[in-house]
Amino acid sequence: MNGFTILIIIGVYFSLLLLISYITGRKSTDNNAFFLGNKKSPWWVVAIGMIGSSISGVSFVSVPGMVVTNNFTYMQTVFGFFFGYLIIANVLLPLYYKLNLTSIYTYLEQRFGKHSYKTGASFFLLSRTIGSGVRLYLVILILQHLIFDAWHIPFIVTASASLFLIWLYTHRSGIKTIVWTDTIQTLCMVSALVLLTVQVYKQLDMSTGELTRNLINAGHSKIFVFDDWHSKQNFFKQFFSGIFIAIVMTGLDQDMMQKNLSCKNLKDAKKNMYWYGFSFVPVNFLFLTLGGMLLLLASKNSIALPAKPDDILPLFATQYLGPIVTFLFVIGIIAATFASSDSALTALTTSFAVDILGVQHDNPKTAERKRRITHIGMSVLFVIIMVVFNIFNNTSVIDAIYKIASYTYGPLLGMFAFGLFTKYQVKDKMIPLVAVASPVLCLLMNYISISLFHYEFGYEILMINGLFTFTGMWIFRQKRTEQKIQPLN
Repeated sequence: MNGFTILIIIGVYFSLLLLISYITGRKSTDNNAFFLGNKKSPWWVVAIGMIGSSISGVSFVSVPGMVVTNNFTYMQTVFGFFFGYLIIANVLLPLYYKLNLTSIYTYLEQRFGKHSYKTGASFFLLSRTIGSGVRLYLVILILQHLIFDAWHIPFIVTASASLFLIWLYTHRSGIKTIVWTDTIQTLCMVSALVLLTVQVYKQLDMSTGELTRNLINAGHSKIFVFDDWHSKQNFFKQFFSGIFIAIVMTGLDQDMMQKNLSCKNLKDAKKNMYWYGFSFVPVNFLFLTLGGMLLLLASKNSIALPAKPDDILPLFATQYLGPIVTFLFVIGIIAATFASSDSALTALTTSFAVDILGVQHDNPKTAERKRRITHIGMSVLFVIIMVVFNIFNNTSVIDAIYKIASYTYGPLLGMFAFGLFTKYQVKDKMIPLVAVASPVLCLLMNYISISLFHYEFGYEILMINGLFTFTGMWIFRQKRTEQKIQPLN
């Protein structure tokens, strides 16, 4: 499949998104539509769209590659995700709906004060901006190699054009549009995943029973690890980490919660979360199954695997499985990437406009003008991040950034936990110090652990990070005063 054909596919795809944007945004383009979709989003639409928002293009190529080193053990984390989603549905969502929040971080202001509020919002903005920018960069880089390098088009042009297209279908009605475009993109992504798997299955020329036996015999099908406490793949580490990762990266993430808050009421939001959590399990299992099948296909046809597991699916999709698979691969990564990027862009715009600029206190015209400027600014910032990473073009840098970004969710976990489960107020001005100190202590602890015990912390560092923040807030606690928000009993 040549680059021109792929470009036509992308053009048709974005035309569909623009049509949806026009239909959903023609009646309302104010801030209420942009931030909360006028609270009219059908729960089942939100549930489908959230799958696409959770699975970026990076996941699309990385999860199948995990099978090389970790077999199917990632499912242990996914099972933890499911229980985390149940906690979100029954603990966090009732709180958010009770307080009628636009930005979830305004809870911190009402519970603790201005400094806590700004700290929580800032950590989200830092984490999401870097994380989403890097995810988008990695997929744009794939498209750059597939199409635009041959045409001698600079990377900055490709990156800018991609962000412009995302801005184009999100700038009018924000979340009101995104709940529908993300649904379409999720359906495209899942359809591409299923059809990719079917195509590889045909190439293997095996029955389902033979496929299962070969996966087991090759040692790729292992899901649970109970016997090795030092392993990062230990069940208890991955399962409980999965619970907390879900709570933090979904329940305490403006991007994901903004969709939930656009539902008509709490009952619908809960139904959305239940079905989203249930659907997330088989989708990830299918990704891993595809990875296992690709390893069998490589062995059968004596195909040398690339050095990096992330390159396995792109290699097969573009070189060995024909134009149909290339088409499905392109659609899949585009759908997965832009479903996560468009919602992240909208959430970052919402958080910055509400939490930093305070547009909720402005008159409607001023608030809408500030929101539009912020949306443009965030789009430009995404381009800058992608250009910077392209200059370095070093995956080790990317890995380091992801690890650092994951640390920034720990303070949010600790802050919300302290607010929900204690009756204390805190010395508000000390919270920024606590929030910064916690991930620094985690980095120091990890360094000492590696140096002395040759043990590197994995996902469990999130829980420790949150505990450090909780402990710091406990140290700077004050007796409860009259407050609008009561902790959980």
